[in-house]
Amino acid sequence: MEVTLLWVLCVALIVLGLAGTVLPVLPGTLLVWAGIVLGAWIDDFARVSVTTVVVVSVLGVVAWGLDLGAQKAGASKQALLGAAVGTVVGLFMGLVGVLFMPLVGAAVGEYMARKDQARAVKVGLATWLGIMLGLLAKVVLAFIMVGVFAAALLF
Repeated sequence: MEVTLLWVLCVALIVLGLAGTVLPVLPGTLLVWAGIVLGAWIDDFARVSVTTVVVVSVLGVVAWGLDLGAQKAGASKQALLGAAVGTVVGLFMGLVGVLFMPLVGAAVGEYMARKDQARAVKVGLATWLGIMLGLLAKVVLAFIMVGVFAAALLF
């Protein structure tokens, strides 16, 4: 029974982590990584080896690095805050909101910081593009992490 609960927790962490790669309130790749490490630990690293965990950890570090790189892109703090607020607001607006509200939020934040409409649009677009590319890369890396884990479990 205890092992079953651990596997349920493992799967729950991975599923929450995958959701977290697109939701700004959850640490996506960290949760995926935690689920994978738990899954490896459950059977004493017999099916999922330490080497597999190291590979998954490297992928996780790359994904975390994407978040840090996006913050260093040159946008003002207000633009980054606006993008974050726009993302959260966009969650309530469906797919279109999630995709485009970060753009609106970044542009509004940059405009509030610099009072330059042309720069606000430019920074808003650049911030949005960085967020979308980073998001896509994190989703791909998270699914690769899960794929490596699943392959280790099954083969």
